Amino acid sequence: MFWDNVAGVYDLFADIFNKETHKALIAAVSSRITPDDAVLECACGTGLLTGAIAERCRTLLATDFSANMLKRAKKKYGALPNVTFRQADILHFDVVIAANVIHLLDEPYKALAELDRVCRSGGTIIVPTYMNRSEQGKTSGFASTVGKAGADFKRAFTLASYQQFFADAGYTHVSYTLCEGRIPCAVAIIQKQ
Repeated sequence: MFWDNVAGVYDLFADIFNKETHKALIAAVSSRITPDDAVLECACGTGLLTGAIAERCRTLLATDFSANMLKRAKKKYGALPNVTFRQADILHFDVVIAANVIHLLDEPYKALAELDRVCRSGGTIIVPTYMNRSEQGKTSGFASTVGKAGADFKRAFTLASYQQFFADAGYTHVSYTLCEGRIPCAVAIIQKQ
């Protein structure tokens, strides 16, 4: 699997190549977490957001489909007392986060419905996603290269098309934060009614 194969170098992308976006992403997501929150982090990868979330929440269940990504996240943050790591485990949570995965899914609306299902009423769903298409409709060079390497992007978003994605899913009260950088990231924040 592609994600198992790139787990060893994935942090280089966030920490070096896309450092500015990554820092803004951490700030945008962690500012939405409170000390009373029980958080589910879906697709935690190597833990790029895990440490920042864990610093602010009561409990964190960090999940990922890739065993190698999860292994790296556990190596970095496994000693934190409020974090549990599981491969694809889902329950009911105050805050549900699925970072940088919606553009990779065959059925993103079905995944969004699952995020909604596991988030308690009144909770928050946070969905950060890289904007890998320019406003002129061109896929970024980086996204093209990573796609050719096997990332298998199903969608390429601009901020406008990302907003439309949530509107098409029936979400009318969504706020957005755009994290600028080489590959910008839009953070969609849904307060579940």
